[in-house]
Amino acid sequence: MQKLSCSSYDELLSRFSLDVPASYNFAFDDLDRIADATADGSGNPLAIVHVDDAGERRDYTFAWLKEASSRLANVLKAQGLRKGDRVMLVLYRRIEFWVSMLACHKLGAVPVPSPAQLTPKDIVFRVNRANIRGMIVEDSITDRVEAARPDCASLSCLVQVGGASCPAGWLDYAAAVADASPDFPKPQGAELAGGSDSLLIFFSSGTTGMPKMVEHTHTYPLGHYMTGAYWHDLEEGDLHLTLADTGWGKAVWGKFYGQWLAGATVFVWDFRGKFEPARLLEQLAAHKVTTFCAPPTVYRFLVREDLSTYDLSALRHCTTAGELLNDSVFHDWKKQTGLPIYEGYGQTETTLQICTLRTMEPKPGSIGRAAPGWDIVLRDLRGNICPPGEEGEICVRIAEGIPVGLFTGYLEDPEKTASVMLNGYYHTGDKAWMDEDGYFWFLGRVDDLIKSSGYRIGPFEVESALISHEAVVEAAVTGVPDDLRGQIVKATVVLAPGFAPSPELTKALQDHVKKVTAPYKYPRIIDYVSELPKTISGKIRRVEIRQRDEEAAKK
Repeated sequence: MQKLSCSSYDELLSRFSLDVPASYNFAFDDLDRIADATADGSGNPLAIVHVDDAGERRDYTFAWLKEASSRLANVLKAQGLRKGDRVMLVLYRRIEFWVSMLACHKLGAVPVPSPAQLTPKDIVFRVNRANIRGMIVEDSITDRVEAARPDCASLSCLVQVGGASCPAGWLDYAAAVADASPDFPKPQGAELAGGSDSLLIFFSSGTTGMPKMVEHTHTYPLGHYMTGAYWHDLEEGDLHLTLADTGWGKAVWGKFYGQWLAGATVFVWDFRGKFEPARLLEQLAAHKVTTFCAPPTVYRFLVREDLSTYDLSALRHCTTAGELLNDSVFHDWKKQTGLPIYEGYGQTETTLQICTLRTMEPKPGSIGRAAPGWDIVLRDLRGNICPPGEEGEICVRIAEGIPVGLFTGYLEDPEKTASVMLNGYYHTGDKAWMDEDGYFWFLGRVDDLIKSSGYRIGPFEVESALISHEAVVEAAVTGVPDDLRGQIVKATVVLAPGFAPSPELTKALQDHVKKVTAPYKYPRIIDYVSELPKTISGKIRRVEIRQRDEEAAKK
């Protein structure tokens, strides 16, 4: 693909299009193609720069990935896996994750990337729900799989990565691929997976209920070209770091398809244990990372460090997604680095839907404008299109064409799929409003909105105000039933080191919110906790806070 040179968002909107080849398969049609081209000396040969937790760096070329994925595809085929079989991957950020994904694409098996925090109970649920036939896991996960294995009748192929020895019935990854052929010819006819065939399955994060199975087809990688080339602003030879775990969709947003399609190199830091902002800054400086993407929480920690002590001169473009970025962090980061932060919005079910691009002026707090290729509107409760200034649900028009990157539906859950795909729209379940310039301002999940004294209050607005105070590290805002107002705003807060709960601090935080945002939005209740309830992907479970409050009210 050739990146367009456009001077404005409107020009890109009018010129951008995606060519989707028939029976497209990323592993054969792009990964192997890039490998073959770079082997002849053209283009960027470096696919991944990998740094492990001990700081050891290894560079991997596209040619190496082509051979390694072909070896593993042959191993999995010999184990009886075929097109359509589902394979769970639990590999942290090990290089074997990328090899395993590509091997599955070549074989036509369907990878199910999964987080390392899964318990045996979680494994049983996911294996049986998705009819998983194979698992490729790091040795630190093996014991949990073994504990779950008696209740997982569908499992037939188990591969362990790392470790001195494997339990009975397991393959040792290193030994198996060493003996396998480095050639895996592209299958022909019905054996080739591509186009509308299933590519991968994500389990949703489960912020509002049990995780759902989100299916994407083989055209999905092409949808991430916008992510890599335009939102991350990547050029050939760039070194890009997206700070994401491979168990979740954000990893393939920023560590896989779009970055390689744009000609860039993916930087992977496989850190373990607690996140330490100073260590991250050391990685950015030492390896001359050029573009960087992280959730707002990470930026909040980074701006608390003395950034002047790190050489970030190679860094030229920064992006964020996953939650709202509050104004103070945007301005602190720009003041210390000279770089704005470009926000974006999407879901596990989609690729990038809304974004702030390099050709646009960032508006702190706005997620940007509709990404080219996505027809985004806001609809009210009656189904009317909302004019600027009015809040509505973010919806994608699909009646006249499905955007490249939109999921096919929730597997084995037709009722849930029908509830979000109806009347010619995909309903995201998220609320926003749009200004006169076409910029969207995210409010939160439909179920998270608070109705108080006739006002509708988005939790992100209040959370953003709270975390701009030096005493607050994290905040979750929910509504509490109230006889007079219907609901009142409650904030559940994690304090920064050096601060302790007190009536004086509560009053200071309330006054701070009144100054930063509309006074009626201030939290009338502030609850101090050591940590917020979260999904295993790190997303705040406001529904759990609401449930706790409801149970407490009954006592």
